[in-house]
Amino acid sequence: MNAWAPGGALVGSVEVTAATVQIGDVIQLGGHAHRVRDLFQLPQGAKQLVFESGELLTIHARTRLLVVRSLRRR
Repeated sequence: MNAWAPGGALVGSVEVTAATVQIGDVIQLGGHAHRVRDLFQLPQGAKQLVFESGELLTIHARTRLLVVRSLRRR
């Protein structure tokens, strides 16, 4: 599903893994939205995500998450 954000950008839900997650992605965890501020590569394809709030989330190489991402215009 795609929608227009208040700032005028087109946003959509995208399924990501540790290989495809990006800085700026917004992940809903426990009813709270968290924006990815930084990423660190870990052994065996895992990644540690650093959120703007300072909280950390480590995801396994095969973890799948739905994120909200600004989509580029074609």
